[in-house]
Amino acid sequence: MPRQDFPRKLRLLTAGDYRRVFDSAVYKVHGKGLMALAAPNTLGHPRLGLVFSKRNVRLAVDRNRLKRLVRESIRLTQHDLPAVDIVVLARRGSGELDNEILHRQLHGMWRRLDRDVRKTRERENALNHESANSRGTGKAAE
Repeated sequence: MPRQDFPRKLRLLTAGDYRRVFDSAVYKVHGKGLMALAAPNTLGHPRLGLVFSKRNVRLAVDRNRLKRLVRESIRLTQHDLPAVDIVVLARRGSGELDNEILHRQLHGMWRRLDRDVRKTRERENALNHESANSRGTGKAAE
């Protein structure tokens, strides 16, 4: 059984890590009260960063609960997620959502993110295959 811990390697740690995701986010998935931006990485595993401002989630207890639930969700699904850097942002009203709704939202967001990444990779593979054939490297060019 794969490990399901949440070590430092699964976290975005520096401002540069966050900046790279904000500047080059290829994927964007929404949930009720949450939004995730994601950019591909070359590490072979997902990494998570959290941005839950006091402006959007007033009470510290709610911010901490949201962060704990997102970390737990990533920890449990890390082996099913593609190699992307993810930044989860809280939107107004997310502090009022109960745990069950948040679990469902996060599960759906990870599923949509995985689907979007797979579609992009399939599209890139098809384009690479077509360009290789058009250069005459395959039998299809004859």
